[in-house]
Amino acid sequence: MTLEPEELGPSRNNLAGKLRELRKRAGLTGDRLARRCRMSQSQISKFETGKKTPTVVDVERILRALDASPEDVAEVMALARIANTEWQNKRSSWRRGVEKLQIELASLEAESRELRYFLPAMITGMLATPDFIQASLSHEIGDLAKVVSSKLERQAVLYDTSKRFTFLLTEQAARWSIIPAPAMTVQIDHLASLSRLPNIRIGVIPIGTFTPRGPMNTFTVYDERLVTVENFTGRMVFRDARDISEHLAVFAEFERHARFGDEARNLLREWSDAYR
Repeated sequence: MTLEPEELGPSRNNLAGKLRELRKRAGLTGDRLARRCRMSQSQISKFETGKKTPTVVDVERILRALDASPEDVAEVMALARIANTEWQNKRSSWRRGVEKLQIELASLEAESRELRYFLPAMITGMLATPDFIQASLSHEIGDLAKVVSSKLERQAVLYDTSKRFTFLLTEQAARWSIIPAPAMTVQIDHLASLSRLPNIRIGVIPIGTFTPRGPMNTFTVYDERLVTVENFTGRMVFRDARDISEHLAVFAEFERHARFGDEARNLLREWSDAYR
């Protein structure tokens, strides 16, 4: 089953309706199904009314309890994976106000203890200087002064030693120039400085490093509960444990090829010097 991004929301209602339909077809009450699944009856009710989205694992348990046909399993599991995915397009962000996205991101960062950022193309705002942030927003719509201020305020979380941050950057990301050369020197020096904080690991992957897998896109993993994946037109939010696990595996693969500590800082110094 293939759905357009705009259909992700309706798919949650489709999943709820399909689960309710299968239970009734099996001749089970919500209470009996709950006992078979070792769930509460209220949980089953919330799944069937769309008040709560079941995880893929929850759906698997329900389908086994219902002895669903292979055809129904394939359809419902596809709906479950889509229902655990969220699409946030740029146009919606502009309508809501770009600063609201900053509030949402700040909330995610505040709630997380371990954050992993894979940056194959450009530096994230969390690591950026004010000049770099300003330049990166040149194509955005809205009150950019507020957005710049919000991005800089979000950086305060980097100094919370109860949290751990790992940033993986390709050489391209570290050196991608959207500001004049003198400002790029400051930006790259800033990366080296942040790498000395006790709770931050900044790894760099220089051009020429043999990596069997290509760096497809930017993504961030918040603990082991949520992944955001960015592209030009918006971002996907994955909550399915399988998607999270796959992104963690991709991150670990690139992490093995990255240079950290003094080795990373030496490379950053070389790249900074090239802009002087």
